[in-house]
Amino acid sequence: MPGIDLHTHSTASDGTLAPTELIQAAKDADLEAIALTDHDTTGGLKEAAAAADVAGVEFIPGCELSVVSQNGNMHILGYWIPIGPSKLSETLRFLRDRRHERNHLIMAKLKVLGMDISYDDVLAMSGGDAVGRPHIAQVMHAKGYVRELSDAFKDYLGSEGKAYVPKEKLGPRRAIELLKSVGATVVLAHPFLLGLKGADLRGVLKQLKEFGLDGIEAIYTLHRPDQTRLYLDIARDMDFLVTGGSDFHGAVKPNVRLGSGFGELFVPASLLSTMKEHRVKLGLPV
Repeated sequence: MPGIDLHTHSTASDGTLAPTELIQAAKDADLEAIALTDHDTTGGLKEAAAAADVAGVEFIPGCELSVVSQNGNMHILGYWIPIGPSKLSETLRFLRDRRHERNHLIMAKLKVLGMDISYDDVLAMSGGDAVGRPHIAQVMHAKGYVRELSDAFKDYLGSEGKAYVPKEKLGPRRAIELLKSVGATVVLAHPFLLGLKGADLRGVLKQLKEFGLDGIEAIYTLHRPDQTRLYLDIARDMDFLVTGGSDFHGAVKPNVRLGSGFGELFVPASLLSTMKEHRVKLGLPV
């Protein structure tokens, strides 16, 4: 039975496959549908949609917003977002401008540490409009400053690294309301990363639901079976939609395969059908 994957990344953000290549990979993996959810950008959606039409793979345009709250960092997924210009794309462009400033600060710190990396190098490596730390890491690796990409994050670019610079992010209410304003279905990505359990987790989800959250990503590569069961129970109890995805990035996460994660992941197409039914009830397009 063909599955789906509702959490993937391309070269438009920090993945290593171009949008067209990602769609072909989905076809090769016999996926029935795929959502492209690049970090804080809609830049790859037009290419992916065109490729999906040719490949005969159902495509859901999406994105993954980086959010900061009193509970720490979280990621919010939006599905069926506009492919063309919108209030969302304008806001993301503003955030990308701030990210460009951050990139320059990171590279300045790396230069002090003896690493000669130009912005042109990083831009060429990105192939997209959402240049970020993974692209800086790839240049560091290409120039021999680190032995592995993971070393770049561990020693320099991660939150404990020597060249780390915090990233400007939206708050959860603003992120959810922004996505809802363009007709998106809004989902909390990989809830286990919140590090919350029991009443604390349900309390946060209750607040997010009040902001407009539609669902939670219960099926995810890094979720243990007991965590998946917990999130499915919570979704039932709190009337949330259920989604799932691999969080595929390509070579950056070589052990995570499209559609199957570490090999055991399966996201049934029935979840997408339920999401569509929910949208139809709200008068939203699918």
